[in-house]
Amino acid sequence: MTDHHPLDLPGLRPLWTAVHDRLSTGRPVNRVRSGPLDDAGREALADLLGLDRLPGAEPTVPVAELDGAVLEVCGRPLRDVVTAIVGPIRDRAAERELAAGRREALWGWLTGHEVVTAQPVLLEWVGHLRGNGLVDGSPDRTRGLLTAALTVLAALPADGEPLPALAARLLDGDSHALDDGTRLSGLVLRALSVLYGTHMPDAAEGRRALWSRAGVADDELSTSMLAVGLRPGGGGPVARICRTCADAGHPVSLTLAQLRTPGDFTGPAGPVHITENPSVLALALRRFGPRCPPLVCTSGWPNTAVVHLLRRLADGGASLRYHGDFDGEGIRIAAHVLARTGAVPWRMAATDYRAAVTRVPSGPDPGRLTPAPWDGALVDSMAELRTAVVEEVVADLLLDDLADHCRG
Repeated sequence: MTDHHPLDLPGLRPLWTAVHDRLSTGRPVNRVRSGPLDDAGREALADLLGLDRLPGAEPTVPVAELDGAVLEVCGRPLRDVVTAIVGPIRDRAAERELAAGRREALWGWLTGHEVVTAQPVLLEWVGHLRGNGLVDGSPDRTRGLLTAALTVLAALPADGEPLPALAARLLDGDSHALDDGTRLSGLVLRALSVLYGTHMPDAAEGRRALWSRAGVADDELSTSMLAVGLRPGGGGPVARICRTCADAGHPVSLTLAQLRTPGDFTGPAGPVHITENPSVLALALRRFGPRCPPLVCTSGWPNTAVVHLLRRLADGGASLRYHGDFDGEGIRIAAHVLARTGAVPWRMAATDYRAAVTRVPSGPDPGRLTPAPWDGALVDSMAELRTAVVEEVVADLLLDDLADHCRG
């Protein structure tokens, strides 16, 4: 902008501002209506356009005529003159298109993120975030917060760490990043409420409970897991307890405190089967007794102790195989276990479900259904038949698989 352009007259300022605004739309402009011109401005416009009478106070001016007039006066086209007087001309249409493209790229990135694809129920979280729009209107700011939230979600369930310690470890040493009331804390808790199928808590006590369910600041003594037939190697106390219980045909219950400091402990070679419901463990013990192969129970949603043990077993070379209920929550639990431990499905395909439904044709409704990452046809089949199949219905098939392992 310069104060010395020959057409930069105070009386014509409303005209140049109006032209600048219309050209900045990024769309073709044929006519421009100027804001109120004073007498000096009307005279200046009449002189510029060669009019034989004064225009009105709010004249509508053909752009082509105005372009020709300024070109004749100063040898420059209208866009150059307006730029010199008012400032650079924008292209708001292109800016809107670019902004829309950046928003779509952001939501596409989030939808395709490995944390979301591993647990498709989180697409509901994505939809909620998308409905609320960008953080401070900024794709970059939004992506930064989402990246931090995904980093936290990928690390959950936690290993019983206090929330400030978890935040410091995952988020560049910022122990306050997940403090109650922060935007990032809200993003993560919203995802956890979707994952666990609960309402977003509106009180601090409920938010603490949700963090605890995700393994944050778990009580090392009350958080425990249940298994049978587990015979790890090593001379540490946990390995000895497991072998003693397995040899006696008893279940073993281990606390998070024990699993954190197990001493000399090496996981068993070969497969370790995982079940969602304790009743399947009881049936396995009744059938196999001291010969029972390794079987770990998640007791519904796995707590920190369960995930800790399964990861330790997998790191030691065990292959993990998971089975759970064929209902909406069972599918979400299965996706969670598979994503967090590296387990593979065990009799959890669409064909397994269809075969199992024949045993309970009038079973309960499966409830809210979300995709199963390991078999796209599974939830389609469940949506078609609308019948839940709990593990106990197919327990004989699961035990037959374990019997094959015993013989092997």
